Amino acid sequence: MLKQLFLLLFISVSASSAAFAQNTLTISGTIKDKDGALPGAVVYVSGYKMTAVANNDGKFVLLNLAPGNYDLLIQMVGFAPYKKNIVISDKSIDIDVLLKESTTTLNEIVVKPDPKRAGYLLLFKELFIGLSPNAKTCELLNPEELIFNFDKESNVLSGKSLEFLVIENKALGYRVKYLVDYFEYAFKTRTFYYEGQPFFEEMKGSNSKQRKWAKAREIAYNGSTQHFFKALYENRVKEEGFVINKLIEMPNMMRKPDSLINANIKRLTAGNKGLVRTLTFNGSDSLSYWIRQRGEPKVVNTINRADVLVDTLVKTFNKDIKMINYQDALYVIYKNEYEPNGFSFTGHRQSRPMDMPEYQISLIHKLEQKAYFYANGGIFDPRSLLFQGYWAYEKVGDMVPMDYVPIVKAKK
Repeated sequence: MLKQLFLLLFISVSASSAAFAQNTLTISGTIKDKDGALPGAVVYVSGYKMTAVANNDGKFVLLNLAPGNYDLLIQMVGFAPYKKNIVISDKSIDIDVLLKESTTTLNEIVVKPDPKRAGYLLLFKELFIGLSPNAKTCELLNPEELIFNFDKESNVLSGKSLEFLVIENKALGYRVKYLVDYFEYAFKTRTFYYEGQPFFEEMKGSNSKQRKWAKAREIAYNGSTQHFFKALYENRVKEEGFVINKLIEMPNMMRKPDSLINANIKRLTAGNKGLVRTLTFNGSDSLSYWIRQRGEPKVVNTINRADVLVDTLVKTFNKDIKMINYQDALYVIYKNEYEPNGFSFTGHRQSRPMDMPEYQISLIHKLEQKAYFYANGGIFDPRSLLFQGYWAYEKVGDMVPMDYVPIVKAKK
């Protein structure tokens, strides 16, 4: 069922922001090396627009944080990057950071010429940035920072970025700096996995551009995984335009057992060893029937159109985190937007009942027993869920920061 699927596992960064009044926590710290304070070190928060710079005493502070899970990346020229995951709940946190001098330089990294690099780069852009209208406006400014490795035996393309990839998203008005720690694409299963740290900077533009970007950001946010899980946390799924059904996997009762299929094919091809491929069939003989049976799927998917109730799907883990635990797959419909023209040719379109319009449809497959998420729509461990359909189609070119604030429309 998951064969024609791109695996999009987003970065494990989340922070709840149920109300601005709750955003009173801080992460502070002191950055040093073996000789003392390191002024000028930059502190990034993965998935957000917020950054901080260490002062003359090596101290930094990140203000107005909500309870949540934060990935910090601290960088300083001449030093190895420092990464730390911090979970804050009911009190602020202060940390001490010791940076170590970098033992390698870019000059020591030798990238061998590869005649296939151009093809690898094109594939990476499609898988990482995407092919949506927003993604098509994006420009990767420094592709030379990417290194690729292709394993012929496993048929897997992998790699990482040596430094931040810089992506200008001209549709959303963001300059995205993305440090890709690792990625891999398996050609056999058509699955794509990546991990790393994205950081957002707002681009400068005229007032008309700013209004255009604001509208595009709202559209990108609406119907996204971030929007859905925020609505799920607040029990506002229906009000926000989402419908949750179940996709149930059932045995295909029209398909005969493998043992019976193989036995009949063996019986009907006896005496033709080595010549089976030269046989011709009229489509109605016994051998044709059993070959068609072998090609039938072993399971079929059925949509249960009864709405999944949030009260039965979501449980409270603690005051900051909720969780979902369910069987089968969630079939999520976003009714406020339609799939764009040409979407049916991307390979991500999901089957739907004949009477259902071209709404955006996504599937959520649970890879772990339970999945945890925060009030702002951030998932505690993105590896716990796998997305198919429209959410697999939306990639970096459609991302907004985790601290994006939706436009609040006045009630009529």
